[in-house]
Amino acid sequence: MFGRLGAPEIILILVVIVLLFGAKKLPDMARSLGKSARILKSEAKAMKEEGNASAQAPASDEQAQSQRTIQAAPGDVTSSRPVNEPTDTTQR
Repeated sequence: MFGRLGAPEIILILVVIVLLFGAKKLPDMARSLGKSARILKSEAKAMKEEGNASAQAPASDEQAQSQRTIQAAPGDVTSSRPVNEPTDTTQR
């Protein structure tokens, strides 16, 4: 089905996208999509590292686990925020 897309079809799709969203909004949308992808990638990496750290040392560094900062992109301090995690999951 998608194997038959040629140059005229792709150009037509791009023209329709530009007409729907406008040329001014497309760079902003691409930038926000890239930022979201970086956030997702950093969160997945943090979860993977946290899983590895908890398997190696379950309760060795309680202070580091209770407070950590998530950044959207390297050097982007405007969107970083502290994350408070409960130290004991049984007390909710």
